[in-house]
Amino acid sequence: MENCRLLLFDLDGTLLGSDKRISQKTLQMLQKCRQKDILIGVCTSRGEQNALSFIEELQPDVLIVSGGALIKYNNEYIYKAEFSKERTKQMISAARKVCGADCEITIDTINAHYWNYKTDPKKQDQSWGDSIYTDFKDFEESSLKMCVEIFDGNQAEKLQQLLTNCDCIRFSDGYWYKFTPKAVTKESAVLKICTALGMKPEEIAAFGDDYADIGMLQMCGKGIAMGNAIEEVKEKADIVIGSNDDDGIAEYLEREFANE
Repeated sequence: MENCRLLLFDLDGTLLGSDKRISQKTLQMLQKCRQKDILIGVCTSRGEQNALSFIEELQPDVLIVSGGALIKYNNEYIYKAEFSKERTKQMISAARKVCGADCEITIDTINAHYWNYKTDPKKQDQSWGDSIYTDFKDFEESSLKMCVEIFDGNQAEKLQQLLTNCDCIRFSDGYWYKFTPKAVTKESAVLKICTALGMKPEEIAAFGDDYADIGMLQMCGKGIAMGNAIEEVKEKADIVIGSNDDDGIAEYLEREFANE
């Protein structure tokens, strides 16, 4: 941690426990990091408003949301990558053409998270907060990110081939695929933050657990996988720590400070 200027955390499966909360022990350790002039950042595939509902106590200095499509520093937007209204409609149409008219879709805009789930996700998981239901038939919004549930790998590949202006990655905990504007990823967001803050990727310690975190962990000075991370992440990380439900982050930071 000697040369670290920014700690950057994925949310689900990393900074958040299974209860979708940041433990008090972790919050206390992050406060100690701040006292050492280390910035705290969050880098998540969740949309901004949804992500903020989990990190009110944390008040991160850096916020990267929608998989890198929106970046804030000290509560000011420094980057935004949107699909136009027309392009968003084309993407929704392509998803339905390839995956079926009733395929489940979510769309992130700057101000909201939209979905057409057959089963209300908020009844299963309250962490979806104020998600808005729509059938997407007359959707007229620019978007930051589209996610599609695709059970057939051939369909997923075909949709990726149609959406050539998109960066696509799958989430490991289901059959959901994320589509963001081309070259918009967590690692591209890291480079933009570095430019804005005048730092090098080597001065960042990044924490993650899923496919979308691999590039970020490899790019930063130290890439740290959670104990609950998928094997592909653990293989690419510099170090594997405890799980998100066992205060892995807090205990790791505590050890680092003890060794300084």
